[in-house]
Amino acid sequence: MDATQATGNPKAPPRAAVQFGRAMRDAWPLDPRLTYLNHGTVGATPRRVMAAQQAIRDEVEKQPSQFMLRELTSITIGVPRKDKPRMRVAADQVAEFVGARGDDLVFVENATTGANAVARSFDWEPGDEAILTDLGYGGVSNGVRFGTRERGATVRVVTMPYPPTPERVIEAIESAIGPRTRMVVIDHICSESALLLPVAEIVTRCHARGVAVLVDGAHAPGAIALDIPSIGADWYVANLHKWAFAPRSSGILWAGPERQRTLHPTVISWGLDQGFTAEFDLLGTRDPSCHLAAPAGIAYQRELGLDALRAYNHDLAWRGAQLLAERWGSRFEVPESMVGTMATVPLPERVGGDRDQAARLRDALLYEDSIEVQMHAWRGRTWVRISGQVYNDEEDLSRLAEAVSRRI
Repeated sequence: MDATQATGNPKAPPRAAVQFGRAMRDAWPLDPRLTYLNHGTVGATPRRVMAAQQAIRDEVEKQPSQFMLRELTSITIGVPRKDKPRMRVAADQVAEFVGARGDDLVFVENATTGANAVARSFDWEPGDEAILTDLGYGGVSNGVRFGTRERGATVRVVTMPYPPTPERVIEAIESAIGPRTRMVVIDHICSESALLLPVAEIVTRCHARGVAVLVDGAHAPGAIALDIPSIGADWYVANLHKWAFAPRSSGILWAGPERQRTLHPTVISWGLDQGFTAEFDLLGTRDPSCHLAAPAGIAYQRELGLDALRAYNHDLAWRGAQLLAERWGSRFEVPESMVGTMATVPLPERVGGDRDQAARLRDALLYEDSIEVQMHAWRGRTWVRISGQVYNDEEDLSRLAEAVSRRI
């Protein structure tokens, strides 16, 4: 994997196959009156991927039992089929996109679901410890808290350094490991802070201390070039419906071969004890179309040009963060190597960091200015997270800058 792609910092943005920016808006069903700078929260599905998903749904309804009970998974009624199960075909295609083998990857509804499966399957013992960070996503952190407390284990939250550097982040994690630490849970790209963390080196340091690592890569597929096995983690969870253009809700759980035998979904169904992929592929009757349409999202990204798409989004986030900080009279203190396709900028100190005030400002931007953007309070400041997607351009960021300026 090219190092510049892995850090989200391409040296020279490749030429796009199509014109990115406002010209791309029609490819998404977003309200044309809305300035949408929040792609990272729940994603936004392109029209053509939605059409691919609907075609799958239509196919299901022609022969529901045949599709769901004979073709979808390896657990079938009737005689065994020669054709590979549809869930495995889709898993193979998604796995190739993230540098993995299909046999090591299963679909889950989202990264939180995958993290819950890991935390609740792990062999915690009383007194064991899991390390989280204060940059972690709340849903994942709660899943780990629940999984540990059921077995008498504990959770410790590490305060991460800010302003950050890769070296300071690595040191904060490594120095927190204690004699009873069994697992470290670390984000690849953090949700609120948007920081791109040096997960491969963190994994190396943790493994040297005998500690397993779960990586929350919710924002990684499609945002950065990704080779999951090369990271070396024990488990990797991610969403496809954010930056990989899949319909929601579609995520993945990757596990190293040595971790698969004891890993079970949070919903136990017909696949119990029939192997890693079988257990996760059939969790009862559910709509599989979001997972089966995920390859259509990947195909669309490839058509647009993967390198060009990632470079455009990174450049928009990086330059946009600096533009906003300058307009608001604040400081953006994140190195470019820690910026992927999102960036989080603080408002001036005088604004303060009241949670309710941040929520009111976010609502005002939406309902009065038709701007959707993520905003939160953290460490005594109010922060704005922008997401750079190919349907955005600098005009969107200028609108945001002006709307916020009027209110602070």
